[in-house]
Amino acid sequence: MDESLGAALLLRAKNAIGSEFGAAAQAEPDHPALAQPGATFVTLMLDGQLRGCIGSLEAWRPLDTDVRENARAAAFRDPRFNPLRHDEFARTRVEVSLLTPAVELHFTDEADALRQLRPNIDGVILECHGRRGTFLPQVWEGLPEPQQFFAHLKQKAGFTADFWSPDVKLYRYEVQKWKEPQNN
Repeated sequence: MDESLGAALLLRAKNAIGSEFGAAAQAEPDHPALAQPGATFVTLMLDGQLRGCIGSLEAWRPLDTDVRENARAAAFRDPRFNPLRHDEFARTRVEVSLLTPAVELHFTDEADALRQLRPNIDGVILECHGRRGTFLPQVWEGLPEPQQFFAHLKQKAGFTADFWSPDVKLYRYEVQKWKEPQNN
C-alpha cells in the first residue's frame, strides 16, 4: 500500500473540511497519482460513530479534486446527518478509501451471486430499476455474513431485504484505505 499517497489524500480531505471553518491548511505532500482520475470515498467518524460518508464510484475527475469534494460532501451534505459543526471537527477522524474500477458479476440467481461475494475484500454495488446502493468492503466488519450484508445493501438501495429480480446487476470493487491516526 502506498503510504505516501494515503498521507497526501488524508491531508487533502482534512484541509478541505477545515477550510470551511477557516482553519489554516497543513502543508500537503505531492504525489503523481493526484493528477490522474480517481474514485474515493471519504468516511468521517466522530467519537467512534459514523458521522458522514460520501464518495465516487467511478474515476471521472482528478484524484486531488475527488477527495476534496467528497470530504466536503461527507462533512456537510450527507443527507443522513446534520452538517458537521466546528466544535466536532477536532474530534472527527477521517478515512479515505481509493476504489479500483468496478467489475460486473455474472450470476444465475441470488444464491449464485452470494457465493461469489468475498467478505472483507469486496465493495459491492447493487443496481436495479433505477436505484443504486453500495457498501464499501469495510461494511463486512459489521455485517460479516453474505446474506446479511446483501440484505442490508438491498435496503440501502431502497428495496426490501428479501427483494430479488432478474434485473439486479451487481458490481464489485476493492479499496486501498487509510485512516487518520486517533487523537490521544
